[in-house]
Amino acid sequence: MDQHDSPLAPGLYLVATPIGNLGDITIRALDVLKQVDRIACEDTRQTQKLLNHFEIHTPTVSCHQHNERSRATELVDALKNGARIALVSDAGMPGISDPGGWLAAEAIAAGIAVIPIPGANAALSALVASGLATAEFHFIGFLPEKAGARRSRLEELAEETGKSAGPRTLVFYEAPHRILETLGDLEAVWGAGLRVVVARELTKIHEEFLRSTVSEARASLAARDRIRGEITLLVEALPKSREHAGASSVPEKLSARVTRLIAETGVDEKEALKVLARELGQSKSDLYRELQRERARLKSGPR
Repeated sequence: MDQHDSPLAPGLYLVATPIGNLGDITIRALDVLKQVDRIACEDTRQTQKLLNHFEIHTPTVSCHQHNERSRATELVDALKNGARIALVSDAGMPGISDPGGWLAAEAIAAGIAVIPIPGANAALSALVASGLATAEFHFIGFLPEKAGARRSRLEELAEETGKSAGPRTLVFYEAPHRILETLGDLEAVWGAGLRVVVARELTKIHEEFLRSTVSEARASLAARDRIRGEITLLVEALPKSREHAGASSVPEKLSARVTRLIAETGVDEKEALKVLARELGQSKSDLYRELQRERARLKSGPR
């Protein structure tokens, strides 16, 4: 008997859905979505568009970041009684920077079969087409939204990857309204010569790859009237011994840049921060907070 004619076994099915192009849905995913008893969705309205397109009439229930833990109790109880439930996010693989991880863990803890149904993924799709190293990569997902926390996280990553034995590609997801700030932070931490790839609208009609230095990518995006679409951001993180030609092995600290600007132009600190804010595409208040953090670290000494 053909596999597609076999009845679906009870369990939780983690089903990847297209990240843009509906043609990327797999035959196996469609088969599972048709046969399960219900589909747990990040957004039922978004999933319903997919189901309607493929004429799938399986009932849906919401399972998103605000209700996943409470919904998991209900779904695990149903799974214990032999239900077949599919879990999907709005796009890509559930649980990867999307809801799903908690439900999967609870199902496993309850002794329920958890079956992945592979498919489209933005991080891997961007990575293989980036031209950057694929032998070793670090998926971070979304960086913190607050500027100070984001800069601290990037500094941690720079320190970690600087000690690595070979090149490593860092993979981030970023929102279009934050991409310029994040590129500015990357430039401040790693230097203007840092190689990056901005992958936008993957698998869609306006798919785009910007492969350049971080400063060039930021300038290109800043010149646009509006930045749209889902973004995967990739960074070439080299060990200290192989950092980019022309870039300092240790990126110039903000405090040093402020001091140099004051010495070269005669402006005061407030005006120097204003100038740097324009150059980096960041707010003056964010730079001021970063300057205070740097000075506090210097006072506390090496960790």
